[in-house]
Amino acid sequence: MAAHFPINHHLRPLYRLLAGVTGLYMLVFGVVGFVQTSGASLFTRHETEWVLGLRTNPAFALLSLVAGVVVLGANLIGRNVAHQINQLAAVILTIVGMASLAVMQTEANVFAFSMVNVIVTFVLAGVVGVASLYDRVGTSSAAKAEEDFRHGPRAA
Repeated sequence: MAAHFPINHHLRPLYRLLAGVTGLYMLVFGVVGFVQTSGASLFTRHETEWVLGLRTNPAFALLSLVAGVVVLGANLIGRNVAHQINQLAAVILTIVGMASLAVMQTEANVFAFSMVNVIVTFVLAGVVGVASLYDRVGTSSAAKAEEDFRHGPRAA
């Protein structure tokens, strides 16, 4: 059974905006974090900095910068590119949050995650995940066909 996402949802611009702001946060965090941690070794756990409320090292800052560019760029482009990227970003952020939670107190914590980082990662995953549910674009006939499939044909 396939998922049924609304097409041309009336709140699509709002959801794209929220996902874009999420991408902008990741981008700004990545840039500021990379500047603040410059000079430290890439995967350091001891020379970390607190940036925009999150603990970071150069590797996590760089990863956030790239993720921010991708999510923000996709939501600026819009169309179904945003839909696909937002879905993928939500899944990846959820996996990163779970994995980071699992290794937080071990040497495998290469991105120097703290509990705050994990919580923020889950919040960002939730925002882009919800946005991906409502940002699908299509023709008006495709939107009507999706609605008819979901609710049954309506009498005209």
